Amino acid sequence: MGNYKFILSGGGTGGHIYPAIAIANELRRRHPQAEFLFVGAKDRMEMEKVPRAGYPIEGLWITGLQRKLTLKNLMFPFKLISSLIKARAIVSKFKPNAVIGTGGFASGPLLGVASGRRIPCVLQEQNSYAGITNKLLKNRVAKICVAYDGMERFFPDNKIVKTGNPVREDLVEIKADQKEALEFFQLDLTKRTLLILGGSLGARRINQLIEKELNYFESLGIQLVWQCGKLYYETYKKYNSEYVKVVDFLNRMDYTYAAADIIISRAGAGSVSELCIVGKPVIFIPSPNVSEDHQTKNAEALVNEEAALLLKESQLETDFETVFSKLNESEVAQVALGENIKKLALPDATKHIVDEIEKLL
Repeated sequence: MGNYKFILSGGGTGGHIYPAIAIANELRRRHPQAEFLFVGAKDRMEMEKVPRAGYPIEGLWITGLQRKLTLKNLMFPFKLISSLIKARAIVSKFKPNAVIGTGGFASGPLLGVASGRRIPCVLQEQNSYAGITNKLLKNRVAKICVAYDGMERFFPDNKIVKTGNPVREDLVEIKADQKEALEFFQLDLTKRTLLILGGSLGARRINQLIEKELNYFESLGIQLVWQCGKLYYETYKKYNSEYVKVVDFLNRMDYTYAAADIIISRAGAGSVSELCIVGKPVIFIPSPNVSEDHQTKNAEALVNEEAALLLKESQLETDFETVFSKLNESEVAQVALGENIKKLALPDATKHIVDEIEKLL
C-alpha cells in the first residue's frame, strides 16, 4: 500500500468530530504509513478534541450564517474568502489522496477547493435531514455515506451509500453484564434503572424535567444514572444519593448502557446510532434548538419503525408521566422497542465508509 495522505474536515459539534476521528482511526489501522491532517473551525471544540486523539489540525476562520442579521453575518463573506485562501494553501502543501468531510462549516471551503482540483472527496452525513454544508457540496463529491433511508431527497441517488454512522469502538460489542455494571455505579441489583443522557454539555430542559420528577421515580422504585452535563453539574450534584447517581460526564459507556433498563436521550445522530446498537427501550426528547430541527427528524425516523418513543419539549409538562408509566409497566413494550431499535443498527459503519474511501484511491 502506498503512503497515502488524508485530510478530514468536520466540526463544530461532537456529532461531526467523533465520526471523523473514527474514520481516521480505521484508515490508520489499514494504512499505518498514511499521513493525516484535520481541518476545523478556529475556536471550536475540534481544536482541542482532535489533538487529544493524536492527530494534527489546522483551523479556518469560519462560522455559520446566523438566522438573523448580526455582525457575524456581515463578517461572513470575509471569513469565507479567508477560509478559501487558507484551504487552497493547505491542499497545495499537503497534497491529499482523498478528502473526507463529516459536516460542519469548515468542511465547506476545504472540500470545495479539493473537489475543484479533482481530488476524490467523500461526505459523511450523520442526520436524517441533511446539513447545509453537505447539501452545498453534493454535486462536487464522489460518494456520500448516509445513515438513513430516503436521503435521495437531498443528494444524487447514484452517489449515496447507506453505511450508518461511526460509533465508539467499545460499544460495538458491549461485554459488560448488568450485574457488573450496577456494581460499578454502586446501585441496587434488584431495582430498575433509568439512564438519562443529555449530551456532553447537558440538556437544560431534560435536567429540569428529571429534577421535577425525582419523587415520581422514587415512588416507582426506579434508580437513576443521570448524566446532567458539565454545564449543569454544580446545579444538580446535590441530588446525588444511594439511588440517584448524578454525573457530569460518563467515561465507561459500556457499563452505562449495560446498567440501563430504560433510556431517556437527546436525538443527535451519534446518540441515535449508538442506541440502535445498544438495543434498549428509549424515549427521545429532541433538542429543538438545532439547525433544521434535525434531532426531531432523527427521532421520527425511529418512531416510524416502532423502534423508540418521542416526546417533544413542549409535551414534557403534560405527557411525560403518562408515557413513562405506560412504558415502565409494560414489559412487552420494552422488549418490542429494544428489538426494533436493534434491527436498525449498523455496527460496521466505520469499516464500510473506509471501504468506500479506498475504492476512490
